[in-house]
Amino acid sequence: MTRTTSPARTDRASRAIAPPTLKRHAADTARLAAPLAIAQLSQMAMSVTDTVLLGSLGAGALAAGGLGANLFFVVVTVLQGVLTSVSVSVSQARGADDLHRVPHIYWTGFALSLVLALPAFALLSFAEPLLHALGEPGVLARQVGEYASVLRWGAPASLIGVGLMRSFLPAIGAARRLLWISIASVFFNGFLNYGLIHGVWGLPRLGFLGSAAATAVTIWLTTLVLMALLHLRPSHQHFVVARRPSAPMMGELFSIGWPVAITYAVEATLFLATGLLMGLLGAMPLAAHQIALNVASVMFMVPLSIGQAGNVRVGYWIGAGVPRAARHAGFVALALGVGFMSMSALVMVLAPHWIVGLYLHLDDPANAQTVALATSLLGVAAIFQIVDGMQTVGSGCLRGLKDTRIPMLAATLGYWGIGFPVGYALAFHFGYGALGLWWGLAAGLASVAVLMTWRFHRMSLRAETEAARSQTA
Repeated sequence: MTRTTSPARTDRASRAIAPPTLKRHAADTARLAAPLAIAQLSQMAMSVTDTVLLGSLGAGALAAGGLGANLFFVVVTVLQGVLTSVSVSVSQARGADDLHRVPHIYWTGFALSLVLALPAFALLSFAEPLLHALGEPGVLARQVGEYASVLRWGAPASLIGVGLMRSFLPAIGAARRLLWISIASVFFNGFLNYGLIHGVWGLPRLGFLGSAAATAVTIWLTTLVLMALLHLRPSHQHFVVARRPSAPMMGELFSIGWPVAITYAVEATLFLATGLLMGLLGAMPLAAHQIALNVASVMFMVPLSIGQAGNVRVGYWIGAGVPRAARHAGFVALALGVGFMSMSALVMVLAPHWIVGLYLHLDDPANAQTVALATSLLGVAAIFQIVDGMQTVGSGCLRGLKDTRIPMLAATLGYWGIGFPVGYALAFHFGYGALGLWWGLAAGLASVAVLMTWRFHRMSLRAETEAARSQTA
């Protein structure tokens, strides 16, 4: 029986082996996505740990720390979008057996990470005047500014460790390096947070600023460990041999990545705007919204990771000159993403009260309205889940084709041209309130999902047709 290959193989001989079967595509994609999902969930767990420990200091510290952390993660996540270009560039280089190009991409991506850290650091440095300009209370603005001024020192490490490493390691077949390090970082962050907040174990007592310091230290330590494993492990050293960063290559990486950053920003601002509008409806709808959104966000980590895996696998087979395998890899990834989200949607439909019970006491009469609305929102989230999984996997597969600008426009159209107006109209003009805003989110995500999937179908089919013509010419 003829053996099949996978992106983990880098030698020239592997390119002569027949492309994978659909079953092998599915197994390889799942194997690549699993450690990425654990890494994403670990990052969420760190945020939850920070929130819980800040809550012990009171509502003021929780509000300031939560808002400061959210500001930090929004800024660095958007900028990390630029570094997704490293993943597809390395994958295509490996597929083409152009291994001498990989170190150039790595070191240029490293330099680009440091360049991107500058605007992140600057923006976080002006958190207080920014919040004053937005009309936030003076005390809150000052405390958030203090929190961000500490956490900003973790921005370079976040862009290197999360932005660069999570793009580079999967592309060279080393995604498992993220697994245990990500899990360990959650526990280390929790212990250091507690120690610096309360001043135990010989550590200084820094109050709510201790949480910011602990998170920044954890990000740096995680990044340094990942780099050490990459640079010191003999099987990976040839990927990171010293090379001078290239200005033309940096321009190429930025050209591929900046539309992804805009796409991230467009989506983030849609959810931010929806949350602000939900606040206009009252505390109860906002609480129900936060519950449903938190559940959806946790589930979203899996298709997000499948999309990253699809990015690597599509890029590899395009680089190898086998566009049919790239097309199959993309549609298998889409099927896995939609399949997982369909199962999670089924749980939301069948057990909404059990899910809401994880957040609220169901027997408390004061929670009755919030529980009822949250369970209704989970019903909408069931549809929301499926199309959200489809759009993020489709976007990842398109990045494997280095197609990012048209998807950026499609996302902008879907989120702000369809999703936001539909949600606003349903909520405030047709009287559907919180449910209307969520139906707007679902409509926006569904439109983006259709556009991304159709775009991948067209682009991958075109690549396959052009390859067939070149073979017959």
